[in-house]
Amino acid sequence: MLWAELRLRAWMRTKYQQQITLPQVNRIKLLMTIEERGFESMEAAAHALADELACTMRDAITERGRALLAVSGGRTPQTVFNYLCKQNIDWASVTITLTDERWVPVGHTDSNESLVRNYLLQGDAADATFIPFYGGEATPELGQAACEARLATIDRPFDAVYIGMGEDGHFLSLFPGDAAVEVREGRCVAVPETKTRLPRMSLTASFALNTKNLFLLFSGAAKHAKYAEAKKEGLYSEVPLRLALLQKHAPVHVLTAP
Repeated sequence: MLWAELRLRAWMRTKYQQQITLPQVNRIKLLMTIEERGFESMEAAAHALADELACTMRDAITERGRALLAVSGGRTPQTVFNYLCKQNIDWASVTITLTDERWVPVGHTDSNESLVRNYLLQGDAADATFIPFYGGEATPELGQAACEARLATIDRPFDAVYIGMGEDGHFLSLFPGDAAVEVREGRCVAVPETKTRLPRMSLTASFALNTKNLFLLFSGAAKHAKYAEAKKEGLYSEVPLRLALLQKHAPVHVLTAP
């Protein structure tokens, strides 16, 4: 009986050690404590997130004179940006970049850079330093070296990284089954065009998740279901969001609406 118990304990220690080196393996078990807050509407959740991001940046500026923020694109961030740009922050001490970008010119309706410039870098927030992804190259593969060079000016860790998620469980532009999910080296990775999506550039998971605070905002029944799945042990290649929820050095703040 004692021998069997000792074998079980040894197996559990080995299993745990394998799990905490998770970025090197595909099957993972979630280890990070996650703070979840639910709101009656997306408007209320976006307002709360803007307040939290502002507080995080003010604290960073007080501590070391600057703040570093990475933000998501899409429809939901627009509401967050409308609130965030009005916050009382020393914006000249803030550096902002993207978590990912569709490889389209600035001014295109799908450009995340345009979204940031039109809705976040407004008023006093226009004093912030912005580091773009898109450089005009024909493909993200051709633009990756230049994007890497721009991102090399960022002295991590980020103070805050704000991400969204897709109904398929992707975050950043790391989609289920894509090779980009496996990339650990470098700051960014080119994501080729498919029949259903534009070519993109994404931060690598390892670069984006080197942050002091991770914020996730989403709504909708399908995303709630996928988020619940992502919190369960499984393959991150199937649900890339598991990589974000797994990392154990930064608190994960999840804000949701129905």
